[in-house]
Amino acid sequence: MRDMISLMFHEHNMSVSRSVMQEYFITYEPQLVRQRKANRLQRRRFWAAGVNDIWAVDQHDKWLRFGLALHTGIEPFSGRILWMKVWHSNRNPQLILSYYMETVENFGFIPMVTQSDPGTENFGIANAQTMLRQVNDPSLQGFVQHRWMRTKKNIMPEIAWSQLRRRFAPGFEGLLNEGVDSDWYDPDNTLQLMVFRWLFIPWLQQELDNYQARINNTRKRRDKKKVLPHGIPELIHTCAADYGALDFKVTVNRGAIDHVRQLYINPNHAVFELVSPPLSAFMELCYNELGRPPVERETIWTIYRSILELIRQCEEVPAILMVIDANDTVENGEMALLEGLRNLPETDYYMGGVGNGMGLQPEHLTALDAFEADEPHVDGNYNEIDAEPLLFAEFSDAEDDEHDEHGLDDRP
Repeated sequence: MRDMISLMFHEHNMSVSRSVMQEYFITYEPQLVRQRKANRLQRRRFWAAGVNDIWAVDQHDKWLRFGLALHTGIEPFSGRILWMKVWHSNRNPQLILSYYMETVENFGFIPMVTQSDPGTENFGIANAQTMLRQVNDPSLQGFVQHRWMRTKKNIMPEIAWSQLRRRFAPGFEGLLNEGVDSDWYDPDNTLQLMVFRWLFIPWLQQELDNYQARINNTRKRRDKKKVLPHGIPELIHTCAADYGALDFKVTVNRGAIDHVRQLYINPNHAVFELVSPPLSAFMELCYNELGRPPVERETIWTIYRSILELIRQCEEVPAILMVIDANDTVENGEMALLEGLRNLPETDYYMGGVGNGMGLQPEHLTALDAFEADEPHVDGNYNEIDAEPLLFAEFSDAEDDEHDEHGLDDRP
């Protein structure tokens, strides 16, 4: 309910009351209300420390049937979405690492640990996070600074995907299915797939960017069962002290970032190409010939079909398709994990990196008591990066329900 109100305000500059929106959903979307009330998710619990203790990453494969692959990074304590990406792959370790490195470059810092499901696509992030942490703290030598989460334990990204599927995906899936059901688009047809990628992926990425901005700048509903700070995720992430929380970010210099990027990412790898350069240039010419119409929900399939028809009329299509086939064979590539490293110690609940994975130490409790009492900070003998006081936070996959009795879809 509040998501749709926020959508109307941020994207359409319309202020709609809750009662009006509630009446609309009860009248026109009763199945969504029933689905919301069903609350089918089962609770699972997850403990973390303060802001930037953990960054959790995960892929989402529900749109692979359209040739679309999703990936996200979440800062669990604040709930801030760090990235929400759509591309034609989410299994290439260089591609996944590029999302992490782009975020690190923008922020200028890294978390204490990163976290993901097991999978070779995450080896790049695990290696980069470990190297950057060890540059700042040599005492971490011998331990990988990444948590490998087993099945059904990477909870915060699961929550993000659940929210996306309820708030964002249904309307867009309807649009995508329209093309498939109308026989305009067959993902197994190479030319159709390439035109689809070239047109739909940039547009969908813009829509995901807007969705990310709305989530990051919308206050979450208070929940007395959680000890998370209550507020706007982006503000909690950037101003942790204002919410009684600690920020564990580890500042990294540009030289270290550039070194890791050069070591692990080949910018000329085919996975970074939306489509092959010759075909991209030709589609740009076709788009120009159409007068560069705005790409919107109402026009995107018409533009797709028009570009496809112009390409089919071209005598150079067979040569272009040969280039596509040559590039399309290059998919994931391999990346080895750093050798000789042990996993961080594991506890029953704590999954962060404070205390080299062990969590709260006595000096943290002392500092936290002073912090909660709003007393002046007393300098200790501990490193401010690795051992600031922290506040444990609990998450569960009921996070996305938060006592709202009415459902919604963030339809385009």
